Parts: sequence; C-alpha cells; structure tokens
Amino acid sequence: MLKLLFVGDIVGRPGRDIVIAQAARLRAELGIDFIIANGENSAAGSGITFSIARSLLEAGVDAITLGDHVWDQRGWESDITRIERVCRPANLPASNPGWDHLIIETRGFRVAVFTVLGRQFMGLKADCPFLCADRMIEQLRGQADAIVVEVHAEATSEKIALGWHLDGRVTAVLGTHTHVPTADACILPKGTAFICDVGMTGPYASVLGRQVAPVLGKFIDGLPRRFEVATEDVRLSGALIEISASMARAEKIELLTVRK
Repeated sequence: MLKLLFVGDIVGRPGRDIVIAQAARLRAELGIDFIIANGENSAAGSGITFSIARSLLEAGVDAITLGDHVWDQRGWESDITRIERVCRPANLPASNPGWDHLIIETRGFRVAVFTVLGRQFMGLKADCPFLCADRMIEQLRGQADAIVVEVHAEATSEKIALGWHLDGRVTAVLGTHTHVPTADACILPKGTAFICDVGMTGPYASVLGRQVAPVLGKFIDGLPRRFEVATEDVRLSGALIEISASMARAEKIELLTVRK
C-alpha cells in the first residue's frame, strides 16, 4: 500500500510556511510516499515564482500543480521552463510553455499527475477538460502505474461529472480552486478516489485566504480595494489517499487537516 497526500491551494506566505514546516513530519508520521501540492496562489495569493517553487520542492513536496492563476507573476512564463516537477494545466493552448504533466516515482511505483481547468465560470482560455483528460490518459498509458487528475474548477457539477467520466480509468480525481474543503470524499464504484475540493492551505480566518474587511466592503459598496492575504487560523488541507500497489487503484481517501 502506498500513501499520497494532495495538498490544496497554497495561499501566500502563511500557506507556504505551514507546508514547509509540516511536509517532512507528515511524511514520516503518516508514512506518506508522495506529496503533490497546488501552488497557484502561493505568491501573495496569485501565481507562483521560481524561488517559491524551489522552496516547496526542497521542503519535501514531490510535484507542484498550477491553475488559472498560472501566469499571474511576471517572468513565470520563462521560469516555468527552468524548474522540474512543476506543471501547468494540461488543457491550456499547446503554445503555452511548461510541462502538461509530471511523473514522480518512489519504491519503483510511478505516479503521473496532470491538471485540467474547468470551463464553467472560469476566465482562462482552455480546451474541454473531459476530452483533454481522455487524451492525457491515452498518452500516459504504459508510462505510469497510477494517474492522479486534478480538476481545478469553479462548478461542483463539472468536477463531479469529471469524476464519473474517469471512474475506473485513473486512481484519483481531486478538485481544487474553490478553497473550501468538501465532505464528499469517496471511492467511486470502479475504484477511483474522488473529492470535490480538497480545500485551501492557508489562513482560514479570512474570505478564501484574503483579509475579511476589504472583501466584505467590496461586497457591500462595490468599490475597488486591495485584497491582502490574511494571517490567522492557518491550516494545511489536503486529501490523503491509500493506493494498492498491485492494482493501482485507490483503497481509501480522507480529508486531512493540520493546524499550525
């Protein structure tokens, strides 16, 4: 049996700090073989930088995925080609730089991971996530023992539909983007682990990681404000999955929450 931890959207310095502080301890205490983390909000809440990606990898994260804020930081379109174990969403235009998937290995077991962006209520130009996932699975056939698909999407219906679409063909379908952990972790009938959203890694005394007052003010009067990353009630949130090495199917999935 192997264990994989998928860490939800890392938000700003508070999110980075708790991952860096906890990664090695969690790996040792829980017997985790793989740690994958979504890092698309790790730079002041929007995007990622070369130095941040490197610090997360050096702390024990095996692979970093990204989402719709992938290009928010200046220069990242060049830096993404300079650092291994970071991938951009697979259903972005093929002309976009960076890797569309990653393969990580431990104890002779290979896990492939890729992200698809949803298209409901999302602004970034992306191809159909269902057809892209089909293509990626075919492409990865024979290259990996297990496939983990991250669906970075706003609509719960789109995430759930993708889970059913891929049931039995991948090891896990894990939702991100909405920053709120959901209570629907399960093993689908054909053996695929699913959760609609693994939650946010960052400050929960906030509105999705941002300071409450400016967000609340914007809702009330509509005036523009700067949304700084909050700092209190910092938690690491993710999905912990047990994978049968012989069958490459998920045996268990549970939501994991660690407080600072």
